[in-house]
Amino acid sequence: MNLKRRCTAAAAVLAVAGTGLLGVQATAEATQHTRPKADKCPTLTVSEGWYGKNKARLQRMVDQYGRCGDHGGGAKPVATFDWDNTVIKNDIGDATMFWLLRNGKIRTPQRGDWHTTSRYLTDTAAKALAKACPATGTTLPTRRDTACADEILSVYSEGTTTAGKDAFAGFDHRRMEPRYAWLAQLTRGWSTRQVEQFAAAARKENLAAPVGAEQKVGTHRVTGWVRYYDQQRDLIRTLKKAGFAVHIVSASPEPVAEVWGRALGIDARHTLGIRNVTAHGKLTAHLKGCGTVRDGDDSMITYIDGKRCWINKEIFGVRGAAAEKVQPAAKRQVFAAGDSDTDVSFLRDATGLRLVLNRNKNELMCRAYENGDGRWLVNPMFIEPKGRKADPYPCASTGYTERDGGQGPVRRTDGSVIPDQRDTVYGAPTPSSGS
Repeated sequence: MNLKRRCTAAAAVLAVAGTGLLGVQATAEATQHTRPKADKCPTLTVSEGWYGKNKARLQRMVDQYGRCGDHGGGAKPVATFDWDNTVIKNDIGDATMFWLLRNGKIRTPQRGDWHTTSRYLTDTAAKALAKACPATGTTLPTRRDTACADEILSVYSEGTTTAGKDAFAGFDHRRMEPRYAWLAQLTRGWSTRQVEQFAAAARKENLAAPVGAEQKVGTHRVTGWVRYYDQQRDLIRTLKKAGFAVHIVSASPEPVAEVWGRALGIDARHTLGIRNVTAHGKLTAHLKGCGTVRDGDDSMITYIDGKRCWINKEIFGVRGAAAEKVQPAAKRQVFAAGDSDTDVSFLRDATGLRLVLNRNKNELMCRAYENGDGRWLVNPMFIEPKGRKADPYPCASTGYTERDGGQGPVRRTDGSVIPDQRDTVYGAPTPSSGS
C-alpha cells in the first residue's frame, strides 16, 4: 500500500477521545480564529492524520507568528523539529548503522582498543567486541563476519553485549545516550563527505523498500524502510513560506541528518546533530561540546538537556554555561515537535505550540497530557500509530529519568508532581504493524 493510502488508513482508525485534552480555551481559539489576509497566508494542505483541532491550532500559530501576523516583519520566529519518528517514520541513525555493517564500512579501532570508540564503553563490552571483531585490517569484515556484526549490532541497538551484559556505564542520562553517540564515533576515519555518501546510499535503499520491509544484518532481521510523513513535510513547507526559520535537531550524526533534511529544503545551517571533532579532514571518535562541556569531553550530545544546549548555542547564540539553561522567551523557539523523552527539554522551551507524536514515552506523555499551559498538542503517529497504552503513565512515581539513570516522579517547574495520566490520543495499528 502506498504512503498516501497508509496515512489515510491510519487516520481512519484514530480513536476518538473528545477535546478534553485541548481544553476549552484551545477549542475556542481554533474555532473563533479569523485568518489575517487569508488569501496571502501560507496554508496547511494535508488534512488526513491530524487529530481533533491540531491542524487548526497549527494554522493559527502560522498565521499569528508568521509574516501574515502581528509578529511579521521582526526577527524570524524559530521552529525546531526532532527528526526520527517525528518528521519520518523509523530511524535514520539505525538505517545508517545497518548500512555500515552490511557494507563493511566501520574502521578497526585504534590500536585494536574498543575503549577508544567511547569513553563509556564497559570493559566487558570492549572485550566482547575485541573477541568478535579481531583487528585484521583497516575496516571490519562485518559484511561476511556475522559474529562481529552481531556484537556491534547488539551494543548499538540494545546497549548490551550478545551475552546480555551492560555495554555502557557512567554517563549523564539527561545529556548523553552513548549508543547514539557511538554511531557517530564509529564513523572515525572517514571524511564528512564520505559519511554523507553512506547516508545517501542508506536513504535510497530505505525509501525504495516497501513499508514493513526488513533487512539482514549479521544473523538478525532488522527494520529496512523509512518514509517521510506527508503531514510534517506540509507543515515544514508552510512554516518556511510563512517566514519561520525551521531547524532540525537530531540525536543522529549531523552529516546523516543533513542528507535526509535536504529533501525538505533544510540545509546544513539549519541542521543540528551529533558533531564529531575533525582532524586532518577526517572525523575522529571525539565529539564537539556545548555549554560547559569542552570539545573532546564526549559527555553531551543533542539528547534531552543537550538538545536545549545546542539549540541555545547554535540558533540563539548563547555561549558558555548559560546555553544549558532555559532562556528568556525572546531567545526561544516558538514551535517544537518531537516524539520521545529525548525531546522533552526543547519541547518545554517552545513558547507557542508543542507537537507530540504519541509513541508511549513516559515523561513526554506525562507533560503533554497534563498540558499545564494549554500549549501541548498530542497526535498519533501518522503511519502505524500506537494503540492505546493500557495502564496510566507513571508520572507520579517513575516517569522521569534522573541524571544517574534512576527513576522518579515527573515534576512541574514549581516542583509539584504531575499525577498519572491516561492515554487518550492514539490509533489502532494497521495489520502489518510490528508496533
